[in-house]
Amino acid sequence: MTADMKSNARAAGDHPAVEAGARLGFLANGLLHLLIAWLALQVAWGGASGDADQTGALSVLAESGLGTALLWGCVVGFVLLALWQVTEAVGRHETKDRLKAVGRLVVYGALGWTTYSILQGSGGGSSEESMTAKVLQWPLGQVLIAAVGLGVIGVAVYHVIKGWKKKFLEDLDGHPGRAVVRAGQVGYIAKGIALVIVGGFLVVAAVTHDSDEATGLDGALRSLLELPFGAVLLTLMAVGFAAYGVYSFARAKYGRV
Repeated sequence: MTADMKSNARAAGDHPAVEAGARLGFLANGLLHLLIAWLALQVAWGGASGDADQTGALSVLAESGLGTALLWGCVVGFVLLALWQVTEAVGRHETKDRLKAVGRLVVYGALGWTTYSILQGSGGGSSEESMTAKVLQWPLGQVLIAAVGLGVIGVAVYHVIKGWKKKFLEDLDGHPGRAVVRAGQVGYIAKGIALVIVGGFLVVAAVTHDSDEATGLDGALRSLLELPFGAVLLTLMAVGFAAYGVYSFARAKYGRV
């Protein structure tokens, strides 16, 4: 990769339109996590009408009075967040920073596509179980699913460490205040715990060659209900996702873009 390419990528990432779009994306991400928290609370106390995950949250948004406008805003925000990550992946010098940018590019791109799919009335795509079932039929499919599961667990551990050690402050310009810092800590740790469960289910699915064991965020959160004091545990997770939503709103203002 040439120095000119990196310089051009950094210049593109600093463009006011990309910066404004990235901040819009952080707002969309905050709203998404608040809705996931609300759905998780409904699951915890028996009033759920949808999945407690990204697709369920976006579907709730679609049913609101300003649903279409808000969803289009989310599409634009997630797409521009993904575009910003392209500039980060190309323009960064450190390999680990480029890999992080690629990972975020996949996440924000998937969120943008899911949001667009809901706008078009086609839902969020295939379930985790059906996708896992297809991959398990491939040569070395079990190895691939296990690798993905372990990768998700690795990301989960990273989230917990980032929250516990307040490393997310490195993503901000200035100090957003004690309440936001606490929200970031709680939010990152809660997301990490949820991702550990998701990754664990994927590994079990690979080992047992049973796609029914695979689950996404909704299944991971619902699995907490099977534990002692499950409703209380799921409520705490909902609080954690809400905290991450609050942090995302603050990142829209203070985020280093």
